[in-house]
Amino acid sequence: MDLFEHQAHELFDKYGVPVGRYHVVSTAEEARGAAEEIGGPVVVKAQVKTGGRGKAGGVRLASDPADAARTAADILGMDIKGHPVGRVLIAEASTIVDEYYVALLLDRSNRSFLAMASRQGGVEIEQVAAENPAALARIPVNPIRGMDHETAFALCAQAKLPDHVRDKVSDILVKLWDVFQQEDATLVEINPLAELADGTVRALDGKITVDDNAEFRQQGHAAFLDTAAVRLEARAKERGLNYVKLDGEIGIIGNGAGLVMSTLDVVAYAGEALTNEPGRGVKAANFLDIGGGASATVMADGLEIILGDPAVKSVLVNVFGGITACDAVANGIVQALQLLETVDKPLVVRLDGNNAAEGRRILGEAALPAVHNVETMDGAAFLAAELAGKGA
Repeated sequence: MDLFEHQAHELFDKYGVPVGRYHVVSTAEEARGAAEEIGGPVVVKAQVKTGGRGKAGGVRLASDPADAARTAADILGMDIKGHPVGRVLIAEASTIVDEYYVALLLDRSNRSFLAMASRQGGVEIEQVAAENPAALARIPVNPIRGMDHETAFALCAQAKLPDHVRDKVSDILVKLWDVFQQEDATLVEINPLAELADGTVRALDGKITVDDNAEFRQQGHAAFLDTAAVRLEARAKERGLNYVKLDGEIGIIGNGAGLVMSTLDVVAYAGEALTNEPGRGVKAANFLDIGGGASATVMADGLEIILGDPAVKSVLVNVFGGITACDAVANGIVQALQLLETVDKPLVVRLDGNNAAEGRRILGEAALPAVHNVETMDGAAFLAAELAGKGA
């Protein structure tokens, strides 16, 4: 589960990672009150689980409380890459001297933990990694030893951070490891980690992804649940669908829990491979197992739930024909798309197993504009990731 920025700030506060004063509000008048309490200029930031907020106009400076109210009114209700803005963060403005980047993540491809740092903070780190890979320092983290001060300082030196901030950034990295480990996170990122005019170093933005599989020992994470996700899961339950909302952009439909889980892994790999950056890229937006039945009604219900998620940019249907043959699945997809009024997102369909060739023939002859027929699971995952990336 990806957390909102303000939720990341809450966890940073909990573990002693320095952040400025902030409030989370959902109305213009609340924004005015928050700005009055903070005093001085503030930054108004849309709370959505996607990047590119600044370019979309979702991050703006406000000079006083009245300006904060006007700015919040403009941002609230915006749609940023399919994510409606229901809340904004009001944070004290800072005089920035320099900006850095630090992160801890689970590196699935190497089955290890990875720490990263760069002098080029405040910009898309994917761009830095692509254009100047040497500017992004990387050090594996021993899970037993963890991120101690020695490892943190070595990372800062490798990243060529200025000498006068290395101790401060090292202290923050040690605290970030506490967040990462104690909260069962798979990603903890600060961008930018800013050096301010008064000499302090502070997290101005944060991103945290926590492992849903650790919910049994992280009872407090229930408070981080997105209410929109809860509504989607409730609608799916009403229709008898085995659906779990995730924090990605690729809708997933499969038959059998094992196949769906494998599909999630392949999609995650494809998203990372397309960005060439561990822990990055588009990923699965949901878990949806339709079981052995792939009737038109079941497929239409599944597609309606998935397409109703504004975060979804493409859909991957991955089916292995067994008792339910692939030609029946293909007919179900064709009929389902006829039942739905509008399908404005691409569907990548991979059929294998019983009557797979006939199923692919049916989809090909139907010539549905939204459907892309792919024979392999890897090929389907990469195409779905590419299409989601284009739609983001």
